[in-house]
Amino acid sequence: MTQSSAPAPVRFSDEEVDRYARQLVLSEIGGPGQQALKRARVLIVGMGGVGAPAALYLAAAGVGTLGLIDHDAVALSNLQRQIIFTTANAERPKVEAASEHLTALNPNVAVEPLVERLTTANAPDIIEGFDVVLDGTDDFETRFAVNAACVTTGTPLVSGALGRWNGQVGVFTGRPCYQCLVPETPPDAETCARVGVVGALAGVIGAMAALEVIKLITGAGAPLTGRLMLYDGLAGTSRVAKVAADPTCQVCGQAKAVRSRAT
Repeated sequence: MTQSSAPAPVRFSDEEVDRYARQLVLSEIGGPGQQALKRARVLIVGMGGVGAPAALYLAAAGVGTLGLIDHDAVALSNLQRQIIFTTANAERPKVEAASEHLTALNPNVAVEPLVERLTTANAPDIIEGFDVVLDGTDDFETRFAVNAACVTTGTPLVSGALGRWNGQVGVFTGRPCYQCLVPETPPDAETCARVGVVGALAGVIGAMAALEVIKLITGAGAPLTGRLMLYDGLAGTSRVAKVAADPTCQVCGQAKAVRSRAT
């Protein structure tokens, strides 16, 4: 990620050095990358099948601040795939229960829970305060609101989705944007509640989304920017497709200036 000026140095305690030892020895991350993770503010939209495992891995990786936004409460039907929750969390607000688990996992991470629905009206103000957004929601109204706010604020977006045995992960940093990929709500849009989903698939897609966030923050490797990884869990195969920019897109096609903060 690019910075307007040299970032302030971050100091790690002996406990943190031990905690992140396996990342610190990676040449693609090392000390500078781990410092970038600690400085980073990441917003996770939706603490569902994608957001729950992604939050665990981002907290474990040492992301400094995790914002969690979801208006929903934990249900027993969530527990088959949303592994951040336990049976005792049933009927509690998801972001509050998740916040406790993330703090227990890594007390060095600041968690900011928001018990509300992200909408077109509040999305820009909320997203403006974060460096990267991970969207794991399963309704297109919210996905479109997140995407539009990310384009407006120049915030990189990592999008993850799943259903049945299939999942996908993509990264959008201006053009093309998510709405270039999905111009409008599909008439046959499916949700996990309606068509089902195998629980372990959520872990696969959530971990992939978390990995893309880590790559964006640290500058490691090649993020899936403008690309979509499609995973078929039943067949055990995956492929990557390029996302073309739609010149008529009502979000990024009309944008006069996109202040991208990603490399």
